[in-house]
Parts: sequence; structure tokens; C-alpha cells
Amino acid sequence: QVQLVESGGGSVRPGGSLRLSCVASGTSIIGNPMGWYRAPPGMQRELVALIFSDGSTNYADAVKGRFTISRVDVKNSVYLQMNSLKPEDTALYYCHYRHPITRREYWGQGTQVTVSS
Repeated sequence: QVQLVESGGGSVRPGGSLRLSCVASGTSIIGNPMGWYRAPPGMQRELVALIFSDGSTNYADAVKGRFTISRVDVKNSVYLQMNSLKPEDTALYYCHYRHPITRREYWGQGTQVTVSS
């Protein structure tokens, strides 16, 4: 059974930093793209960042230059380093994986990030 477990969320002041982690179990992330998404309060889930198997990345315009996605395949893990956080980054952050054969999507339980002064 595929499971994704996020951690690292918390409450920070504007300008602060957080590092989110996602560990996958029940599958291998090797060769597969991984993503971070977020759901701001009262809003739909949106893409934050993607990382592909070759290490190439895509970012939402709102986070470019501030967030960095990375992966360590031998740890079955993906990370999101978030710097210069803004109040509008407040959201529940989710890790995403799509099984390469079944194409089924998997989501973690989410980790809350709150940016407030």
C-alpha cells in the first residue's frame, strides 16, 4: 500500500523559512516525478513545485526564487525548502505521487504551514 507522509510544517513569521519532507512507502519514487501542492484556506489545491526523475523542476510563479524542491531517491523522499515566506503561503501542503503503471494518484495527509506576524 502506497503511503506518503509529510512533515516539517509549522508557524513562522513573514520572512522565515521551513523545510518540508515527504517520505514514500509501499513503492519506489525512482524514475517518477514527485510534486508538492498546497490548499490555502477556503481555496482549491494548487501546484507548488514538481521534480522529475532527472532532477529538473517546475515551480508555480508565486514561489519561484523562494522555494526549492529536491529529492533523495535512496531515501524515497522529496523535500521543499521554503524561504522568504509570506502570509499568502499559508496553506495545507501535500506531497503527490502518481503510480507509473496504474496512474492512480496518491496524496499525503498534509502538513500545515502558517505564516503570520
